[in-house]
Amino acid sequence: MKRLIFLFSAFIFLSNCTSNTIYKKPTDLIPKDSMVILIQQMLIASSSKNVKTINLQRKIDYFPFVYDRFKIDSTRFQKSSFYYISKIDTYTEILAQVKKGLEIEKEKYTVLKKRKDSINRDSVSKLNIKKPIKKDALKKPLEFSKKKILKTKL
Repeated sequence: MKRLIFLFSAFIFLSNCTSNTIYKKPTDLIPKDSMVILIQQMLIASSSKNVKTINLQRKIDYFPFVYDRFKIDSTRFQKSSFYYISKIDTYTEILAQVKKGLEIEKEKYTVLKKRKDSINRDSVSKLNIKKPIKKDALKKPLEFSKKKILKTKL
């Protein structure tokens, strides 16, 4: 009997724990296309936190710069994010577009890095070209003898 009550209460508990909560649409909702770009920029900002800057600084918080760029605040982003997360299909589309955009950015910077590396490789190879040293046949190599060295010291 105790098992039956436990199983019944567990079933009721698990059936009530579904995520069917849909938040009300906020009045200042960020449009879907802007949300895609915003999430993309926020992912870049979060991943660049551990990268050293030119001044060898780390752990710089870039999120305020992203918020300033899009002229929003963190509460507006949070409300819009909760709204889109509550609509799973819409949020899945947003994340797919974010992933596609990040892959395009990565490809673009990979091409630029390859071009820069090839330029650096070419310039380094030009510097490493060794021209043969021509020996002058008319000049004799200098010969040092102990007598000459001793005479110059006196």
